[in-house]
Amino acid sequence: MNDIADRHQAFARVPFMHLLGVRREYSVDGRARLVVDERRELHNLIGAMHGGVVATLVDVVMASAAVSKVDFMRTAVTLNLNTSYLQPGRGRLTADGEVIAVDDGVALCRAVVTDADGREVARATGSFRYLDPR
Repeated sequence: MNDIADRHQAFARVPFMHLLGVRREYSVDGRARLVVDERRELHNLIGAMHGGVVATLVDVVMASAAVSKVDFMRTAVTLNLNTSYLQPGRGRLTADGEVIAVDDGVALCRAVVTDADGREVARATGSFRYLDPR
């Protein structure tokens, strides 16, 4: 990934994001937003979006925020992820993430997921180690 345009499009090449139907709305200056539309295949037993989908959203949106903080010159891998589920998520889910601080090659981030009605579904914090892309 030497070309800057190629680095900015790395998210689009992740098969798991395609499988879930997750789309990146933006990732710039230490902030990112992802969205996923509700589908029956992503439901849990109560007919809400599965907690694993929510966990994936917060993980990836924080990593996306982290890499945007360094203009996609490095990748970021998850060191720690702490997610609090607040209520079942229904309809389109939107995940917003941001970098809080960077220290010694580690980005500390936070994220929030909201549902189609704007209610908070989950909050998360995480730490991400910067690595050279390979």
